[in-house]
Amino acid sequence: MGLLGVVMAWGLLAGNQTAYALGGKLPELDQPAPTFTLPTNTGDGEISLADLRGQWVLLYFYPKDFTSGCTLEAQRFQKDLAEYQTRNTAIIGVSADSVDSHAEFCDSEGLKFPLLSDADGKVSKAYGSWLGFVSLRHSFLIDPEGILRNRFVDVRPASHSREVLARLDELQNTGVFLP
Repeated sequence: MGLLGVVMAWGLLAGNQTAYALGGKLPELDQPAPTFTLPTNTGDGEISLADLRGQWVLLYFYPKDFTSGCTLEAQRFQKDLAEYQTRNTAIIGVSADSVDSHAEFCDSEGLKFPLLSDADGKVSKAYGSWLGFVSLRHSFLIDPEGILRNRFVDVRPASHSREVLARLDELQNTGVFLP
């Protein structure tokens, strides 16, 4: 278990029902996910969580465009994009980088999913994923009704997409959260 996992586990073992990670208080599971509207490099220039109702959302936070770990993570999500689509799941990336940086990153890596610019860290903070000036590498699965169903705080870029897909299958196969 990495440092972030230890910090989160400490909060839970200490008797807190609230989970914490290095970036702060994590949103509660089985509760409405924190809402957001952020600028993006795609479509009409903004994406809101409300726009994504009716489908699952993988909301992933990452530190910086064009860095090795962030590039690897994005490439793996892109490689698995068709599998996410068959599971009715949108992939949404968030970092403090500008919309222009996101557009260059998507073009460079052939990414076909939106990246959102959280320049002031407001949304990253709401998800317990902000460390001063960058988003931490955390991911969240949100169901079609906007309820937070899973958190990933000990993310390994090389294997994270497969881990998310496996958890998504578990959640969807229960039949409870299908639209």
